[in-house]
Amino acid sequence: MADAGRAARAADLALVVATALAVTLALDVLDLPSPSLFGGLVAGLVRGLAGRRRLAVPRPATTAAQGLIGVSIGALVDLDTLEAIGRDWLPVLLVTVGTLLLSVLAGLLMRLQPGVSPVTGAFAMVAGGASGITAMSRELGADERMVAVLQYLRVLLIVVLMPVAAVALFGAEPGSGGTTVDDAGPGWPAGLLFAAVCLLAGTPLARLLRIPVPTLLGPLLVAAGLDLGGLSGGADVPAPLGTAAFLVIGLVVGLNFDRDSLRTVGRAMPLALAVILGLVAACAGLGAVLAATTGASALDAYLATTPGGLYAVLATAQDGGADATFVLAVQVLRLFVMLLSAPLLARWLRRSEGG
Repeated sequence: MADAGRAARAADLALVVATALAVTLALDVLDLPSPSLFGGLVAGLVRGLAGRRRLAVPRPATTAAQGLIGVSIGALVDLDTLEAIGRDWLPVLLVTVGTLLLSVLAGLLMRLQPGVSPVTGAFAMVAGGASGITAMSRELGADERMVAVLQYLRVLLIVVLMPVAAVALFGAEPGSGGTTVDDAGPGWPAGLLFAAVCLLAGTPLARLLRIPVPTLLGPLLVAAGLDLGGLSGGADVPAPLGTAAFLVIGLVVGLNFDRDSLRTVGRAMPLALAVILGLVAACAGLGAVLAATTGASALDAYLATTPGGLYAVLATAQDGGADATFVLAVQVLRLFVMLLSAPLLARWLRRSEGG
């Protein structure tokens, strides 16, 4: 009887995964951001609302997915990107801290919506690192369903609005071909070895050092250290593994939805949309400050401070004649600040709520 139950759950999960893959392919054809995460989210949501029995992703799969996302983020940092902001490090750092403060303020505004805790509101509005924030949100006490939906609502709005603003307001010239970012790597075998080393070393090391969210932040820090030390050879997580990781995180979030949580997210949408648009505008203001205090052009500074959608931002920078290396450097610095400060932010918000 127990074997039959396990077989039924395995078949159920296999069907949900197959559905997630189909949705991922459809979203990829539509060129939407993070199609595999959305694919997992949609498939998990449908199963979570329709199924009578609760279905969960096996814990080892969730842990591996968190680690792979951490490695992917850690691999973004290298000496070239750091050198790009070396001369202007102080204004860049101040603008980055300003973005974090704006995210906290936006999260506090989300508390006006009943059912949204301070930690959930703040994590839902953190400007950058949507995948990492979503992956760690439950462990830090946030409602990962609300966080995922609002984080990717922001990313979707940015993907739609940012190229238009870059051309209409900041003089981007599509097709002019700015500085490109070298995406060449040593191939998938090296990427597989790199990911394995970061996973196997990062999580135990983070637990030893008592770093919060060790399954994500440990591999992230090891990957960044290997990159900065020149030991990675430019390796990155192989694309199929990255796709699988995002899909698993999407499934984890989607399967936890029920009708009550879906209604809560739906009620929060009008306020969230207004807050997100305000955050996007405020970050554009920080871009103006960055342009005024550094040698960056208005276009470079705007793209560097856009709150999310990293790969869409880089594509716009490369196509529109911006300095893509500078844009990447500022975006990556902010990404690291947001993710590494998230545990501290969650602890502070929980204490302030308790007080």
